[in-house]
Amino acid sequence: MADQETQVVVVGGGPGGYAAAFHSADLGMETTLIDVRERPGGVCLFVGCIPSKTLLHVADIIQDAREAGQFGLDFAPPKIDIDKLRGFKDQVVYKLTSGLSELAKVRKVRYIRAKATFEDSHTLRLEGSGTSRLRFQHAVLATGSVPTPLPGNTVESPRLMDSTAALDLKDVPSKLLVIGAGYIGLELGSVYATLGSQVTLVELLDGLLPGVDRDLVRPLEKRVRELFAGVHLKTKVVGMREVDKGLEVEFEGEIEPKKQVFDRVLVSIGRTPNSRDIGLENTRAEVDQKGFVRIDRQCRTADPAIFAIGDVAGQPMLAHKAMREGKVAVEVIAGKKTVFDNRAVPAVVFTNPEIAWAGLSESEARSEGRKVKVVRFPWAASGRAVTIGRTDGLTKMIFDEESGQILGVGITGPRAGELIAEGTLAIEMGAVAEDLALTIHTHPTLSETIGEVAEAFLGHATHIYRK
Repeated sequence: MADQETQVVVVGGGPGGYAAAFHSADLGMETTLIDVRERPGGVCLFVGCIPSKTLLHVADIIQDAREAGQFGLDFAPPKIDIDKLRGFKDQVVYKLTSGLSELAKVRKVRYIRAKATFEDSHTLRLEGSGTSRLRFQHAVLATGSVPTPLPGNTVESPRLMDSTAALDLKDVPSKLLVIGAGYIGLELGSVYATLGSQVTLVELLDGLLPGVDRDLVRPLEKRVRELFAGVHLKTKVVGMREVDKGLEVEFEGEIEPKKQVFDRVLVSIGRTPNSRDIGLENTRAEVDQKGFVRIDRQCRTADPAIFAIGDVAGQPMLAHKAMREGKVAVEVIAGKKTVFDNRAVPAVVFTNPEIAWAGLSESEARSEGRKVKVVRFPWAASGRAVTIGRTDGLTKMIFDEESGQILGVGITGPRAGELIAEGTLAIEMGAVAEDLALTIHTHPTLSETIGEVAEAFLGHATHIYRK
């Protein structure tokens, strides 16, 4: 196929990329979307968010059945058909990615399956496609990120997994080591532990989910320690070798014995931006020391023709942040006056219980020297939480002490990821405590806890007493 031209090209078909391409087409611009996979979706849909949440849903069902004894219900241990479970996960992925392909077609977005490399600020070289080069007016870089490998490790073995391999669900290992207590390690570790693996978790730092509010983490840590065979903080992997029965791992820190053998090892120590080997050196775009492409609030790089969004453009590495940035970028290209000015980007850890937060944490607010008032509502005082046997939850808010403006919201408990939306909206709108307190929340629901926190700030919460 001959060389082609396009007005806007989006490199990377993940949530940020396809959101940018679709919005670009909706705004009337000729748009091309390029990705190495056969359909749009990227890491999130193929080997990330969607398959992991599918498996976490299955794990929740199993866990709920195990804990139903407190209600007087006893179920037989589940019989897990691993092939059928993997098939269901794959079916979910296929359905969603196929739907995106159809949306691309009806929007007249040209989709090219190829590896794209910048030859200059207006030309891409395409490999794996009939099109050898693509000339463009503007490009949106949405190449995402990849799992970070374990530093110093030289072992190459199918027993050593990253998140992509773990989600492939080849089997349920008898003994699994998870390296890293971030959200990926905790989510996938929880899935495998619920399916029957003896999971050992090691973390170099002194707590689970480093950087997340400790009040929110405590209820999860309690359940994780019950679910996993072992949780070892301040522990480092210093050696690994393949032996007859698995991978022998050597540790340094608070764990005994110092050498242990595991059937499989999952490395989940973070993700690295995909900014290398894509020809950015042939453009004016700049990359920082961590590999992130530098952008401004309009998602512009230092090259006037190139924009960058999502994981490759900086923290937080979240799909919904990428989607918002994608829309900002193409609106700027279309000549609209827009910037990425969101006050809060919500984050969710889809463990059991879930943890969700938006806006400033307590420690962030205090480090900025703000005069804040922190209010916590324990779910033991929530009628709905009591009815479902989940009183381990917590709703927490950070208020400006003088104005009552909501600066941050954190929630731990079932469906925290759904509940955080109201808190995010409140922060985005600059709402104050009275706005939430005067909003009628349905009874009995977990969302009531948000209204009650706001009432508690004002001094008159119904279900908790504060002097």
